[in-house]
Amino acid sequence: MTSEIIEFQTGLDYLKSQVKHLPKKPGVYRMFDADGQALYVGKAKWLSGRVTSYTQPNRLTNRLLRMVAETRHLEITVTHSEVEALLLESNLIKKLKPRYNILLKDDKSFAYIIVTEDHPFPQLTKHRGTRRKAASYYGPFASASSVNKTLASLSRAFLLRNCSDSIFASRTRPCLQYQIKRCTAPCVDKVAKTDYEKQVKAAKQFLSGYSDKVQRDYATQMQNASDALEFETAAIWRNRIKALTAIQANQDINLKSLQEADIIAASISGGICCVQVFFVRNASNYGNTAFFPRTNNSEDIQSVLTAFIGQFYSDKIPASLILVNERPHEVELLESALSNQSGSKIEISKPERGDRRKIMTMAVRNAEEAIARKLADTASQRRLLEELTNALELDEPPSRIEIYDNSHIQGAFPVGAMVVATPDGFAKSAYRKFNMQNEGKYAVQDGDDFAMMRQMISRRFERALKEDPNRKTANWPDLLLIDGGKGQINAVYEVLDELGIDDITAIGVSKGPDRNAGREQFHKRGANSFTLQPDSPAMHYLQRLRDEAHRFAIGSHRTQRTKAQFKNPLDNVPGIGAKRKKALLNHFGSARSVTDAGIKDLQAVDGISAHIAQQIYDWFHSQNKS
Repeated sequence: MTSEIIEFQTGLDYLKSQVKHLPKKPGVYRMFDADGQALYVGKAKWLSGRVTSYTQPNRLTNRLLRMVAETRHLEITVTHSEVEALLLESNLIKKLKPRYNILLKDDKSFAYIIVTEDHPFPQLTKHRGTRRKAASYYGPFASASSVNKTLASLSRAFLLRNCSDSIFASRTRPCLQYQIKRCTAPCVDKVAKTDYEKQVKAAKQFLSGYSDKVQRDYATQMQNASDALEFETAAIWRNRIKALTAIQANQDINLKSLQEADIIAASISGGICCVQVFFVRNASNYGNTAFFPRTNNSEDIQSVLTAFIGQFYSDKIPASLILVNERPHEVELLESALSNQSGSKIEISKPERGDRRKIMTMAVRNAEEAIARKLADTASQRRLLEELTNALELDEPPSRIEIYDNSHIQGAFPVGAMVVATPDGFAKSAYRKFNMQNEGKYAVQDGDDFAMMRQMISRRFERALKEDPNRKTANWPDLLLIDGGKGQINAVYEVLDELGIDDITAIGVSKGPDRNAGREQFHKRGANSFTLQPDSPAMHYLQRLRDEAHRFAIGSHRTQRTKAQFKNPLDNVPGIGAKRKKALLNHFGSARSVTDAGIKDLQAVDGISAHIAQQIYDWFHSQNKS
């Protein structure tokens, strides 16, 4: 018997042994390989019957045959209903990222516009994430830029505050927003509470779809001011009407017959799957975004939509109507699960005629065009990688490139950065920053660039060897691009040699003569330094990789430096929590005054005992002495 047959028989025998003990109840099953990596997550109305289907080889596709061959462990969770199993399945797929599931890789939280309801003067602002705050929510918006543009126009139209409650409470005079006529400054009583409430009511009406009424009211106010010869006031109302018009101009799909819907269209071509999602609220388009789920070539659009809808809405509230270009499998079960989750009836429908059919056709076309662009980008990226392979004399095109850089100011706040590039572009979710440590084998002192590089490479690959010693995942690089010259390359190989890693190529990139872009020098182990033609695609690509690593390193360094600048000296004092810190600051006025205070003065503060006062005094004075 061949090794493949033996492996399949092992997986098959294991599943057959487990089926005997599975209950005839709804639930979720999870398959794992010998290393504990998740292979597949599925839900079932009857667990025993569903898992039994994997023990019948003549009914399995090649993909499922491979999955069974790799299965060495099975886990189940019994649920009360199939609806509950569907919701759990979606959450587990997002968490475990199983290899054989359709996987929504680039899911994200969408932005909402909210009007808060827990303050006498409500705030108009942007919100992401869980709905914890007491507020009216409007959205979702597909992109942050569309939210920001809408917020800017809303501020001009309704003049609601966007500052936080703490800033609002501390104001003693109007801020810039008042000066540029984007706020009525309720923080310093420049507007009566009743007038502000009218602004809030108008904003909510507009965001709820009653834009015509709001605009008519504004037009009446403008005309009344004009009739009374109050032309400055009339101009203010005119500008507010313009702001409302600007918001409506951004909503390029206006369907009076479709007040609220999520429009989901999937397309598969050239081995790539794209799902386009449009958000329609109040008969206006709130934007669209494209997703590229990880699929197997054997999947159809119905299967993709079934998996996508379950995962996409696992942490989002759907519209009451979801329009799709193909009916998903088990559509009634999906509707029940989403209805239970949202607390209101959800309908999933495939439009066949009228305006809904037109907008679905447009959504499908967007998905097809997104695939065409993705295929073109992939082909272009493939050509770049082939040219890079030839230029650097690599054995084959790299599938994962890791670029390393570091940043500090005269040794202060040293930060290392790792950027990842793949054939699909930059993989920003794989970026890592390294806050340099000044102890251990590769301790960093005084901004030593070589030591920083050693520490980065050591931490990166010691962890990789620990988590994935057999290199079964795609998290191992084929090429390391190092910002630096021969010294940095020698430091990198010093660590790789010590770890026994001898099959990863590292290339150093240093500025050429006069530090001019286009004259960079490249450094390989055991070879002379060389350069590439300034106008070659490989040179431009390497510059882009290096610049992205530099940008990320500088940004990480600035973040650390800013945090240090605003750090309170009291934060590190043992025994000082939030209440005592507040009491000390209220009593002395500043952290610096606390550090200079004597023991008797510290004891005079509420909540500071003689023991705590001595502890605070000793802390600051021992710090100063050291």
